[in-house]
Amino acid sequence: MNSPSASLIRSDLFARAASVLKAIQDIPSLRHVPVLDRMNLGRDVALDTCFEKATLGLETHDRTRLFEEFFGLGPVTSIAGDPRVTEILISAPDCIWIERDGKLEMADDRFLDRVTYRCFLARLSRDARTNTDENAPFANGRWRDFRVHVVGHPIVSELSHVSLRRVRVRAWTLEEMAENGWADSTGVEALEKLVRERANVIVIGSTGSGKTSALSACLQKTEPHDRAVVLEDTEELILPNRVSIRMLSKVSRSDQDTEFGLGDLLKQSLRMRPDRIVMGEVRGAEAKDLLMAFATGHSGCWGTLHAGSPREALLRLEMLVQMGAPQWNTATVRALIHASIDAVVLVGKDPNGKRRLESVHQVASLEEIGFCFSPLYARTSTKLPRG
Repeated sequence: MNSPSASLIRSDLFARAASVLKAIQDIPSLRHVPVLDRMNLGRDVALDTCFEKATLGLETHDRTRLFEEFFGLGPVTSIAGDPRVTEILISAPDCIWIERDGKLEMADDRFLDRVTYRCFLARLSRDARTNTDENAPFANGRWRDFRVHVVGHPIVSELSHVSLRRVRVRAWTLEEMAENGWADSTGVEALEKLVRERANVIVIGSTGSGKTSALSACLQKTEPHDRAVVLEDTEELILPNRVSIRMLSKVSRSDQDTEFGLGDLLKQSLRMRPDRIVMGEVRGAEAKDLLMAFATGHSGCWGTLHAGSPREALLRLEMLVQMGAPQWNTATVRALIHASIDAVVLVGKDPNGKRRLESVHQVASLEEIGFCFSPLYARTSTKLPRG
């Protein structure tokens, strides 16, 4: 990290932060305003004067760091400014973890006080247009080039937990990913062939394995006139062209509020002349509607799913479909999956945290023992078990 972070281990800076907080609490003209609201007001002469007096004699970098603590985003400002940081995980004022170059490590900075951490949460919620309460303890949003996920009370007993994942402003291309060692030319050719032949594809992998990046890169290979309708919970995928559009789900926050899930968006997308339907992540009963759309003439469709292997992916998809159609028997669900999904793309991470394309498998047939796969590309020589 940069030099201001190193100074935070000094007890005198913590003491100075405490004095700044006390000075803000004692401003006569703001005594009727709660302290959290005072620090979230616009620039105010009383606040500026108070801060100047309370930080006299400090080095410039320490004053800048304290200003961020009380009126900005605290340590997150410098952490988010590091382009190598891809995730920021905060579970307490003094517990900030970052993923840098694919590896998780503890940040050498922290919030100086629980009050300033609450201020950070308030500012982040405002900028990301998120809000949590007892009826809706989870929130998703977008802040700068990060996807935001917040978990609040009563799901967590203390202060809210925050997860920030960096989202690229510009999509990776398959060529760029290949240059970075993500795949070789054979793997890239296999993916280009799936796009070109308008296969219906599920991209699978664990959390943080690069499913969204891989899907965005493949979408950039579509024709300029191909209209993709992208359905997501939070804005992550990058549209391939100007004729494509995006729709975001909406969570209900009260009895009077209406919720619109991915299944609702999917039904609307069918009336919007899609050439391709793209679902950011399949995780619930909307899997049934998605496969129905895939199986009724919409080719070249893509989606992502959390799974560790192609066989595991189709098993999980089978379970999700049955959530939306419990009256369907296993044979019917498997027949629908076989009619809908042409290929499964597996992405992952190596032991050093580097993302890579692991395999591309065609869904070859459906037998009594289950699904059979035909490998189109594999990074290693390991063969996929049948079934």
